[in-house]
Formats: sequence, C-alpha cells, structure tokens
Amino acid sequence: MPQERWQKGKESLEVNVMEIRLLEQDKEKLSFLLKGATAAYVNALRRYIMEEVPVMAIETVEFRKNNSILYDEMIAHRLGLIPLTTDLKSYNLPEKCKCEGKGCARCQLSMTLKTKESGIVYASEIKSKDSAIKPTHPKMPIVKLLKGQSLEFEATAQLGKGKTHAKWSPGLIYYKKRCTLEINNSKISDKQMCVDMVPKGILVLENGQVAVVKEHVLDVDLCDAAAEAFPEGIIITPTDDFILYMESWGQIDCKKIMLEAINEFNEQLGEFQEKVKALK
Repeated sequence: MPQERWQKGKESLEVNVMEIRLLEQDKEKLSFLLKGATAAYVNALRRYIMEEVPVMAIETVEFRKNNSILYDEMIAHRLGLIPLTTDLKSYNLPEKCKCEGKGCARCQLSMTLKTKESGIVYASEIKSKDSAIKPTHPKMPIVKLLKGQSLEFEATAQLGKGKTHAKWSPGLIYYKKRCTLEINNSKISDKQMCVDMVPKGILVLENGQVAVVKEHVLDVDLCDAAAEAFPEGIIITPTDDFILYMESWGQIDCKKIMLEAINEFNEQLGEFQEKVKALK
C-alpha cells in the first residue's frame, strides 16, 4: 500500500510508505528497488554505508626486513588496502574501546609475514593471530621478490570507518532512478539498427517488431546524451523510484553492511534527539 491516511477529528495526514523490492542478493552483491523514497534519503543511506560501517584494515606496519624493489611506504600502503574479513562482535572501534584507543586485544590485532622465497608474495602469506580475521582475496599480490631478497614485518589491524580513510570502506554503492521504456514501432525505420544501438540487450527483434526484454527492463539508464542518441520511436521516461546497488569488498556480507548502516543512522538520530531535548 503506497499511502496511508491517518485521521483525527477534522484533520488528516497523508504519509508516504516506502516499498522495497529485492532484485538481487548474495554475499557480494545486493540490489533493490525503492518506491516512495526521496533522492535525499537514498543518498543519505549510500553515505552511511560507505562512511559509517566499520570494517578491519591494517593501520600500522613495522618492517624488520625489506630489500625488495618497493620502499617500505609503498608496501605499507598496499597492505592497508587489502580487505580483511571483519568480526564486529569481537572487536571495538579504538575510540569506543575501554583502553581509550591505547591498544588492546579488543581493538587491535597483530598480523605478521616473513618470507625470503623468490616470486610474488601474496596476501595469503600474512599470518593472523585471529583466524577469523584474514585477507578476503588471498591472491592479492603484495610485492615480487627476486633471488636473495626478503620481506619481514609485523602489522597492526583495527576497525575504522570509510569517512576516515577509503581502506575502511566496506564496498561500492550507487543508485539511479528507474526509467520506463516505450516503443513506437511505426516511427522506427531501421529496426535492427535500433536494437543494436540500445545497450545491455534491452531490446530484441521479434516477428519484425522491436520489443523489450522484460528481464533487462530495470537496466534502462538515462542521461541527456544517451536519450538524444536513441533513435526515434524509443521513449525513455524517468520515474520517482530508485534502484540501489551495493557490492561488498568481502569484509562483511551485503545484508550485514545494510543493517549496520541503518543501526548507525538510528543511533546518530537518537543522539541528535537527546541534544535537541536538552536545548533550553
């Protein structure tokens, strides 16, 4: 039901009710259709997912040996960008930990690597003191060692948020307006060319007529340049609905990312409410 009407005496209030329809879901990808939402709300949700959901990442690195072709700083930078599986129940954000960010087993984790084998050093060679925290993509390369070269370091991983650094961002998220596509075959002179011009396999030629492939209808994109490039007879109309897409880097699954973002949103709203109440 898109709308509800609440009535009290002679006054009435209409409230838009948001509708959500799941389009795709697995551990790494999630997409859904939002009806009754505004661009401001969807963008706020996007920002909370990217900036407020905490995940694990390497923060500091102490090198014991490194005579590879890469400087310490370059390897440390690469290590920081390796996504790590995250256990939000076992670790606290440093600023919310009882140690007040000084460093303890509840907010920090030690990870080590020691090798002198020639060849590519992969993320899978990093040893973690907690088996639940490890690189999400074991085959990510760190550096290539030649004969006689070695690499040894101890790194410290901790929770952080994407608003502080991109290495703590849990994934990629974006949204677009849903568009409808209408076809007027009588105005299309070259139907095969029309099918070829529209990307993503959205159109198909059936019995000499251009038709829309239903399973790809949500893939219709809209921008001024593309709309003008479409042949006559193809009408694209934006709606008030939004399609939101999310792809996890692997630290935590998409569903948990979404729930954590909503919890953080509610927590900050509650804090704002308390501060408003405290105003005189």
